[in-house]
Amino acid sequence: MIYRDFNGLKLSALGFGAMRLPCVDGNDATPDQDAVNEMVDYALESGVNYFDTAWGYHDGQSEIVLGRALARHPRDSYYLATKFPGYDLANMDKVEEIFEEQLRKTGAGHFDFYLIHNVCELNIDEYLNPAHGIMPYLLEQKRTGRIRHLGFSAHGAIPVMERFLEAYGEHMEFCQIQLNYMDWEFQDARGKVELLRRHGLPVWVMEPVRGGKLASLPEADAEKLRALRPDEKPVAWAFRFVQSVPEVVVTLSGMSDMEQMRENVATFAEDRPLTEVERAALDEVARDLTSQGTVPCTACHYCTSHCPQGLDIPHLLSLYNQLIVGGSGDFIARMGVGSLPEDKRPDACIGCGSCAAVCPQQIDIPGTLADFAARLA
Repeated sequence: MIYRDFNGLKLSALGFGAMRLPCVDGNDATPDQDAVNEMVDYALESGVNYFDTAWGYHDGQSEIVLGRALARHPRDSYYLATKFPGYDLANMDKVEEIFEEQLRKTGAGHFDFYLIHNVCELNIDEYLNPAHGIMPYLLEQKRTGRIRHLGFSAHGAIPVMERFLEAYGEHMEFCQIQLNYMDWEFQDARGKVELLRRHGLPVWVMEPVRGGKLASLPEADAEKLRALRPDEKPVAWAFRFVQSVPEVVVTLSGMSDMEQMRENVATFAEDRPLTEVERAALDEVARDLTSQGTVPCTACHYCTSHCPQGLDIPHLLSLYNQLIVGGSGDFIARMGVGSLPEDKRPDACIGCGSCAAVCPQQIDIPGTLADFAARLA
């Protein structure tokens, strides 16, 4: 197992993410405790020591099931992470209630890593609202040792992350972002890594295979990679890309069965950094994946000055592309639209065509926004 240094700790480069656990009869709310026990045992035996869960995973059952599986092992043999669920604004005034319940559910005694969850456009104002008392409470838990390391996760765009870091950056020790070779440019994961580097924060990775999308590539793209590394599957390429980003400490994988666990453990048994030629091949695959069905908006903003509704058309088209590409992009798109006022969403387009008349890329903007609204509905 590859290990990375973090504040004197040796963390396994592969982390066990408990968002996609095996379930009984395919019911997401009933994780299979016996199967999870087996996977946790194998992970620990193989050198994995970082385990990540959250309040909302598996309809609230993930913390319980993972806690039971880990409780069968010495507490000092693993690091446990969970998160404050501010993605739901109704939780903002419940930080103490939720934290105490998380300790009870996991039976962990303390959390080695605790994250402010999913900082994004929908919740940034409330996360920064001192009336909720979130940060003072979490800092007090850190002072008493019930939280050992405090960080945050972010699906929001760079300006949102900048606002959060301006307010709380001095208290943060790490940040978890969506990072994979497809989103390096598509969601500007590159820019997020650079932002975190400037703040001296190491990177934790979520969605390294973009919800499984990068584990099963179109045959033409898979063949490009096989020609360079015949012994590695597409999913291993996704992990090798992340391993090649020096700021990354832990890469989380939401493994659903023992086969995935064994393959991922084998991949993380050694570092195999990508060469420049291999990196170029991945860039080409990423371009193939992100061009399928998307619109070629260059964000020139000619359209916005002609929109009688005052819509931020380039932003909406960027969200549309996320939805079209799929995987975790579906979540990003819906979250982004949900953060907009109702009169600035795709269905506010009146179809006048003034925007399309000045679009250098000749995009059918009214038709695209109508399709966007229909897909969201």
